[in-house]
Amino acid sequence: MKLLEFFKIFTILLINLGSFSLLNAQSSLKDTIKINEVIVTGTKVAVSRNNVPLTVTVINEKEIDESSESSLLPVLSARVPGMFVTEQGITGFGISAGQISIRGIGGSPNTQVLVLLNGNPQYMGVFGHPLPDAYVASDVERVEVIHGPASTLYGSNAMGGVINIITKKQQKDGYNTNARIMHGSYNTQKYMVNGGYKKKKFNVFAGFNHDQTDGHRDSSDFSITNGYFRTGYEINNHFNSSFDFSLSQFDATDPGPEEGNAGESIDITRGMGAFVINNKFDNISGSLRLFYNFGEHNISDGFHSTDNNHGMVFYEAFNLFTGNTITLGLDYKNYGGKAENIFAMNGDGIVFSDTSVYELGGYILLQQRIFSKLMLNAGFRLTHNKVFGNEPVPSVGFAYNTTHKTIIKGSVSKGFRSPTIRELFMWAPANNTLLPERMMQYETSVNQYLFKDKLSIKITVFKAEGDNLIKIIMDGNQPKYVNTGKFSNLGIEFAINYMPLENLKFHSNYSYISMDEPIIATPEQQFFLDGTYNWNNISFNLSLQSIVNLYIQTGQNPVKESYNLLNMRVNYKINKYLDVFVKCKNLLNTNYQINYGYPMPGIIAFGGINLHF
Repeated sequence: MKLLEFFKIFTILLINLGSFSLLNAQSSLKDTIKINEVIVTGTKVAVSRNNVPLTVTVINEKEIDESSESSLLPVLSARVPGMFVTEQGITGFGISAGQISIRGIGGSPNTQVLVLLNGNPQYMGVFGHPLPDAYVASDVERVEVIHGPASTLYGSNAMGGVINIITKKQQKDGYNTNARIMHGSYNTQKYMVNGGYKKKKFNVFAGFNHDQTDGHRDSSDFSITNGYFRTGYEINNHFNSSFDFSLSQFDATDPGPEEGNAGESIDITRGMGAFVINNKFDNISGSLRLFYNFGEHNISDGFHSTDNNHGMVFYEAFNLFTGNTITLGLDYKNYGGKAENIFAMNGDGIVFSDTSVYELGGYILLQQRIFSKLMLNAGFRLTHNKVFGNEPVPSVGFAYNTTHKTIIKGSVSKGFRSPTIRELFMWAPANNTLLPERMMQYETSVNQYLFKDKLSIKITVFKAEGDNLIKIIMDGNQPKYVNTGKFSNLGIEFAINYMPLENLKFHSNYSYISMDEPIIATPEQQFFLDGTYNWNNISFNLSLQSIVNLYIQTGQNPVKESYNLLNMRVNYKINKYLDVFVKCKNLLNTNYQINYGYPMPGIIAFGGINLHF
């Protein structure tokens, strides 16, 4: 279907929904869905989501906790329309999985989607991508996901989208502690404990997680241990500071393709630390963030690397007059490390790369409210990279609140992704003359609230076009990275939340992507339906995920996979201190693959207890 036809359909829906909203706009009942939810990821400063022109999905703490997942990304993959994350087994992502795709854009590995932890960039210094296993659900307060490019604010890697993981902190004076113990199929064990303490201006939060499993296939065992610590202090009415630190260590084995031999085993340590000072005055607010990410990777074939990614993020927002905000920002990143094989050259070892690259960027974001209903946005960034030089990044957009119940948005934005250390300097394909990958996205959306705000509907249409993609070609007899790839993706997304009763709620989302050529880890269609019913002390949840035409192999012999997954969870609250639960995944016992040659498990079950003090 052509873009024009999409916009015709969208316009008809918009007119009908807008007319319906006028009939409901006089409702004065208390909102059952958060119409004016505040977010920070789309503008750097806290604003109503209705005033951000970009499409942003928010996953809150309750939704994350109700999933009983230890790893965060599977929760997002189901609940964020247009987002897909590949998995390899019963727990953990392993070596060949963990690809993140938003609207068909992610990269292989996923260097085109930027992951943030409390606003600080998270990606490996050498390979340029995040490690999905390092993100633990139990430490998270909420997640804000930007669909599409946000490079004006965040620079490189925010080409396909941004995932901002916002961790918990103790909000009230006193302390609280939570713990979870789970056991299930294939001797899978999961343990979690976290807690917080607050006294006047001081707060602290800490969490510990350990997961292990024998795996559903030979040589697919997995083990991970995570620790997280965060503390904050309110200096005075205008300044507050925080410090956080996390450390993850995991071991995994690649079972190999179904009809092949087991692959390599890995031993990975990842860590991060950040120090933040925030300021807030009547007409000025901002933040200074210093961050440091580091890691060490050991693979059984002798590969060894140490890497780091450190820098500074600074921004200040000025409210010069009514309805106006000007945000000025500056950021600096330095990433790199050492990669080698210690078994090569008869045990003497060989160094593939030992270097670093820096990026310096500055940006301005203008926001202006007009006649109380229309919010205009315009931004521009200039990034300077040590290798390729300067990269300009513009964006424009609007958010129009036609009534309190109808919000229309539109935006045009550019995204880019800098070449990684691996692509520039490591191994035979390396090419130190590479330029950044680039894309432009055009989108429009409507948010509609109906039935006394018990129902919310979001519809988005987008067009994404990319070029300069880094691909491997043969240069004589040698492979070489070259800026030669292109893509064109056209799609539509729906998201619906419905709460007909206080104890009954539904969530559903659907996405369709038309790609000019197949893209790994991107299904043409995704559908998710989730329902939760609470009765006395029992909570019952049932969810269905449907994937249509997921490309698990491209090239001359493309392979597509389609499947349906039915999951269930039952929770019983014994008292305010203790509840027990059981959950089952893949109740239909579907036979499917997400990575080519790696069959996923059939029916799996878990049982566990939650403790609250």
